[in-house]
Amino acid sequence: MKITSRRDILKIAAAGSAVSLFGQTAAFAQGVQFPVKPISLLVGYPPGGLTDAGARFAGRGMATALGQPVLIENKPGASGNIAAAEVQRMSDPYRLLVANTSFTINPHTYATPSPVPTDFAPIGLILESQLVLCVNPAAPVKNLGEFVAWVKAESAKGFSYASSGSGGNTHLAMEYFRERMALPAMSQVPYRGSAPAIQDVVGNQVPCMMDAASLLIPFIASGKLRPIFVTGNARLPALPDVPTATELGVKDFVVTVFVGLWGAPKLPASTVAQLNAALNAALSDPAVASQITKNGDVVGGGSPERLGALTRENYKLWGEVARRNNIRAE
Repeated sequence: MKITSRRDILKIAAAGSAVSLFGQTAAFAQGVQFPVKPISLLVGYPPGGLTDAGARFAGRGMATALGQPVLIENKPGASGNIAAAEVQRMSDPYRLLVANTSFTINPHTYATPSPVPTDFAPIGLILESQLVLCVNPAAPVKNLGEFVAWVKAESAKGFSYASSGSGGNTHLAMEYFRERMALPAMSQVPYRGSAPAIQDVVGNQVPCMMDAASLLIPFIASGKLRPIFVTGNARLPALPDVPTATELGVKDFVVTVFVGLWGAPKLPASTVAQLNAALNAALSDPAVASQITKNGDVVGGGSPERLGALTRENYKLWGEVARRNNIRAE
């Protein structure tokens, strides 16, 4: 089936799932060894982004642990919904999903139904990244107090910020921050991904943005962006002089972007355990860990339940933010 619209996502997810699910679960019930062939990690974004990087960090080490090749398949579209729908429809232990925080947002922002993340089998967390609020160095602000005053002063003629796309995590994070600070309405300028959004803030076409630390730190280090705060529980080692939002008095605003690995609904528990062990083995490799942490991300790992809890928490939080602000994906 050729996918021509977001409505097709629902059709794909529904069509044929019962047959595929029966075949796979029946095979495992008979004790078929796993894995006996290559495994594919489906990524709902083009190569080069945070989610794709997370898949590649995990894939090589998982292949070693499992004794089978682990392939990366990029299937971009609809903020990751196309890849998620395929994993759900196929219900195949050899086709897994690597997704980011937007996986927990999409059901709340898309007009057509999206795969629901809490229906999937969590396998493990790959990485987490704090967000950084940044401005162009030409902006007349160097701290949160000045930023707030600037937004209020500019609000009469309109204050804008860049995002990686309407209804995505950077869009919702900025609106959540605006709520916490009781700021006036701001205009989102959506882009097709973080890279073009960052370039326009660097070029001062848009004055500010909030995005993953690992994406912004190279521009901060080169002086092309000025950081205001980070959004985690603690300061980033890569940005030791940049305070957290909590330190600055922003209440109830601890936000991270995460990348995780999921299997289709009803993936057998024994398979989840085996895949989780392989993921943890991959992330324990010092070379992989250093690649993840060099630009400010945090290595994931841990149990499937850890990713499951993070998924539920984000699904609830971003659903509430989207409803309060009437945010829709475009």
